[in-house]
Amino acid sequence: MKLKIITHEKTVFDSEVDELVLHTTNGQVGILKDHIPLTTSLEIGVTKARIGDKYRYFATMGGIFQFKENNATILTDVCEDSDDIDVARAKAAKERAQARLADTNANIDAQRAQAALARSLARLQAALQKGN
Repeated sequence: MKLKIITHEKTVFDSEVDELVLHTTNGQVGILKDHIPLTTSLEIGVTKARIGDKYRYFATMGGIFQFKENNATILTDVCEDSDDIDVARAKAAKERAQARLADTNANIDAQRAQAALARSLARLQAALQKGN
């Protein structure tokens, strides 16, 4: 099946894959060739694509997923290939978000801090899984 991951800026990935695992708003979903048509919204998380016996990991920051006639499309604002993730930067972002959430005296936007934490965790998870 064909997978395309598209952001506002570029096409992040466009190739054949054998299997997909993604995080939808209704839970984790696995997609194989000839899956029934599906359109769903995505959570912030890691999208895993199997190509033969190798895996590619992408930190996907929400979006929309559509599968039809063996064509899988992810439309998202931000998606990073695990090979392109700066682990040190993602760790620093995670620590900043955690510190903001832990500071009970700060006047912060908790929802924004939670989203920042989720994005940094998705990046770290994708980067760390690429070795598997």
